[in-house]
Amino acid sequence: MKAISQHTYGGSEVLQEVELDRPSPGPSEVLVRVRAAGMNPTDWKHKQFAGLVGRLPLVLGWDVSGVVEAVGLGVTIHRPGDEVFGMLPYPHGVGAFAEFVVAPARALVRKPEGVDHVQAGAIPLAALTAWQVLVDAADLRPGQRVLIHAAAGGVGHLAVQIAKERGAYVIGTASAPKHALLRELGADQLIDYRTEDFTAIDPVDVVLDTLGGETAVRSLDTLKPGGQLISIAIGSFPQDLPAQAAARGLRAYPLLVEADQAGMRAIADLVTAGRLRAVVEATFPLAQAAKGHDLGDTGRVTGKVVLTVP
Repeated sequence: MKAISQHTYGGSEVLQEVELDRPSPGPSEVLVRVRAAGMNPTDWKHKQFAGLVGRLPLVLGWDVSGVVEAVGLGVTIHRPGDEVFGMLPYPHGVGAFAEFVVAPARALVRKPEGVDHVQAGAIPLAALTAWQVLVDAADLRPGQRVLIHAAAGGVGHLAVQIAKERGAYVIGTASAPKHALLRELGADQLIDYRTEDFTAIDPVDVVLDTLGGETAVRSLDTLKPGGQLISIAIGSFPQDLPAQAAARGLRAYPLLVEADQAGMRAIADLVTAGRLRAVVEATFPLAQAAKGHDLGDTGRVTGKVVLTVP
């Protein structure tokens, strides 16, 4: 099979199209013929340094949408020919930037009918991240207020939609040209981070921090008493932030996304109902994965970038 692999760390020049042996599914696993694979900031970062994976050679990619090619021993929930989508176990289940990938059967769910593989491939990791922050961790409830940083990004734009589904009042930070899209997705209030001070907003119950660093620190000033900041910016999460928050009667902690079939089913239900969609800024064929990485490295992607596999 063809795959995009790297033998060292660096820019997009380290990515090479290679021929690898097609994997075989083990017990409780399925082999998926990949049709689309979403790209995420974690892919762009792991191209550059070992991060959480720490092995070479490396085939990146956690998002996958495709067709079950074969099933391993004991698998009953999927059959060959099923169209499925989901997130490979993070971080060590990586490998979707290839024609075939093996995944735990229960990391995947049926792809919603009427949704193409590009749309399905764009959703899993970012939507699961938003779901696990807002629903599992924050237990966001109707009428609560949530601040979402980088609201037009991969996680952010899906988090806006999930927060609205929970009945929350949604505030997002984004550059002004992206405000129209975010209002269309359901944002109630938008802040142009380049010209406005986000700490001037009325207090919120929850902050979804996608940036870390000084933004995370300043975000404590936006929280109501007892409020919580949940950060997905693992690499730039200030180590002393939980203590700072606790001293003020707040909570602050990082979250690492996990493969979760129940979460994926809930997300699939929203997609099927037309209440959750991914904005796809660009698609590239698998062989041009480097171009997708170059776009991601700009840090200015609206929504998602997706690789397609013929």
